[in-house]
Amino acid sequence: MNQQNSALKAFTVLLRASQSIQDASRKDHVKLGLNPTEFAVMEFLYHKGEQPIQVIGKKILIASSSITYVVDKLVEKGFVKRRACPTDRRVTYAVITVEGKKLMDEIFPAHVEKIEEIFSILTKEEIKILIDSLKKVGYNAKII
Repeated sequence: MNQQNSALKAFTVLLRASQSIQDASRKDHVKLGLNPTEFAVMEFLYHKGEQPIQVIGKKILIASSSITYVVDKLVEKGFVKRRACPTDRRVTYAVITVEGKKLMDEIFPAHVEKIEEIFSILTKEEIKILIDSLKKVGYNAKII
């Protein structure tokens, strides 16, 4: 297989693997009434603490117009609240609520187990190689 065909094959395999991993993860979130984007926001706030809404969108790779909608939904569910920045009226923070933290305390360990189960087919060395390879490809994609 030549370089071009190898690259196209790698691209296809990467996308399919990513979709399969997302599908497996999504099943658990849906049971809890969260879509994958809501879970990603909750996980980010759970681990990083309150964040400007604009920052969340950039970190979890969704459009700024979509992040407002997702935060609205999480506010409606009682898992997140908004807090105005005291020094800059243009900035609003998303803050995980006590109910949101309680939910994540309950569901995050199962999420970790699911991800570990998905990757259990690989050795630690293979996982390290995968991470390093994907970082290289991702960095290269940004600079070309």
